[in-house]
Amino acid sequence: MTSLLSHRPRSRLRHLLSAPRLRWCLTMLAALASAGVWTLAQAQEAPPSEAAAQPPAASTTEGGMSEQERMLALRRASDAVLGVEVLALSNARSNAAVGRERQGSGVVIDDNGLVLTIGYLIVEAEQVQLVLDDQRRLPARVVAYDVATGFGLVQALTPLPLSPAPMGDSTALRDGEPIMIVSGGDGGAVSLAQVISRRPFSGYWEYQIDQAVFTVPPRADHSGAALFNAEGQLLGVGSLLVANALGSDDATRMPGNMFVPVELLKPILAELRSRGSSTASRRAWLGLNCMERDGQVQVLRVNSESPAEVAGLQPGDRIERIDGANVQSLEQLWKQLWSGGQAEREVTLDIRRDGQPRRLTVHSVDRMTTLSKAEGI
Repeated sequence: MTSLLSHRPRSRLRHLLSAPRLRWCLTMLAALASAGVWTLAQAQEAPPSEAAAQPPAASTTEGGMSEQERMLALRRASDAVLGVEVLALSNARSNAAVGRERQGSGVVIDDNGLVLTIGYLIVEAEQVQLVLDDQRRLPARVVAYDVATGFGLVQALTPLPLSPAPMGDSTALRDGEPIMIVSGGDGGAVSLAQVISRRPFSGYWEYQIDQAVFTVPPRADHSGAALFNAEGQLLGVGSLLVANALGSDDATRMPGNMFVPVELLKPILAELRSRGSSTASRRAWLGLNCMERDGQVQVLRVNSESPAEVAGLQPGDRIERIDGANVQSLEQLWKQLWSGGQAEREVTLDIRRDGQPRRLTVHSVDRMTTLSKAEGI
């Protein structure tokens, strides 16, 4: 099967126009969306060369956009994506999970150099650099890290020679719809993918969002990568590589990626700019990593010096109730934790350890107060 991954040249739009593999990739996406008769599987069998036969495409699309207009919009979208390089504080708690040196992508979303990325890249950052396709590195500062959505915002400290990507409507995505994924930085690449499902997502690290977007085939360079529709509109930001993008419980498993949809950003963007996080991010945190299996929630890891560790929780504990409410899923656990009152309060957990029931009281804290912050960022 032919790979649809296309590495971007280290220069701007005029060179994008002369790159046969990238041009094929963008043309294919425009044609898929226009014709509506080709599938991604068929596209994967087509040779990515200038001589490759193209699928039939209408001169104008259903929405009134011509194929040439689509091509230009997709190229502009690709051009808005850059690399994000971060050095975190040496004492950052997040280093244990994502390392001190971090690399990913971001996408320019306004004319003043504001860049949207995934939050775990920039949390507790000491230095941030934006990497252009020509390998120039420009300084940036953290504007926001949002625990509730997982988004991060950084601001370029020098003018960016890039136009912003327009935001689209991620709620309009359909299963099977062809989309474009773009990463930035030294290894920046463009590829075609398909939306495989849209559903709630519960993270093991006290994270929950509704209507996450899942795509196939998987991309390893997903952190902060941009998800675009066939009109070049931004629909989401890459977060995870997942073992099963389908989310089904049967034996059918399909690796893919999870993207955080831009619909979660739109209502809080002004708040992120002014306050550095959304109101929803000021919520209770226990310091647990948990897994869900067969209607049971089990503790995988307890963060060092966290409220959970102080309360005596241990890996292997099964959480059965929180504040009296039954727990059978991560979604139930996290939502009950956040809706149960103030961020800093007493939380009652009924657990089972070695077959014996126990009740523990955990003094939760506001997650945002546990994060280190560098001066001037």
